[in-house]
Amino acid sequence: MFGAAPTATQSLTQLNVGAKLPSHPYRSLALGLVATQSFPALVGTADMMLKSAGVHLVGYEKTGGGYCTAVVRGDIASVRLAVQAGVDTAQTFGQYVSSLVLPRPLENLEQVLPISPSMAVLARLGTPDPDGGQAVGLLETRGFPALVGAADAMLKAADVHLVGYDQIGAGLCTVILRGRVADVTIAIDAGMDAASRIGELHAIMVVPRPLEDLVHTLPQAADRLQELQPLNLPLAMTQRVGELVEVTVREG
Repeated sequence: MFGAAPTATQSLTQLNVGAKLPSHPYRSLALGLVATQSFPALVGTADMMLKSAGVHLVGYEKTGGGYCTAVVRGDIASVRLAVQAGVDTAQTFGQYVSSLVLPRPLENLEQVLPISPSMAVLARLGTPDPDGGQAVGLLETRGFPALVGAADAMLKAADVHLVGYDQIGAGLCTVILRGRVADVTIAIDAGMDAASRIGELHAIMVVPRPLEDLVHTLPQAADRLQELQPLNLPLAMTQRVGELVEVTVREG
């Protein structure tokens, strides 16, 4: 007879990562939300919220139509400061939608929030940034061709690498890159030109010194999470591909 699977908190405790963890990491902590209508603007807003007060960024919620929300937790005073800083930042970008501060949210409310206990614990443990604190750049377009063209231009313009991609509805999609501040700035400039020529540039953002909480909530490319597996084609298809390559070489 098999025993019950260990919970995320139990598994992390067994790793001897520090003091005994509470059964519910967010108990009694206030909740803050700020919504924008652009993902780069949301990341810039979240960055300012983290740097203005002692709060934790526990996730984003994307509700379609270009609307997305950053969710933070902390003591009530810190959450109020963070939300106000987030509102001011989002308004500066011209992308502010709405905000909320809940002093004493009940535990069951988390059923509608992008929160998991394991993520909360890992955020508190300070998992190292895989890119060593390099700047983050985001470029958002309306339409995928403009995004791909901008990404190509950015990679060719400076020493940067792409780490993720996200979409929030209404045709809005964002590419995320990392590198030194100067390189990221050059790359974003090149991406803006390319995106504007191909389609519609919607928003950009450069975060010079991202905190680890911010980095770990950004979308990650699949090849950073798992190794690519070989494509297993049927034998007949493999032979056909070989014939096409041979014909192409002969005709070239």
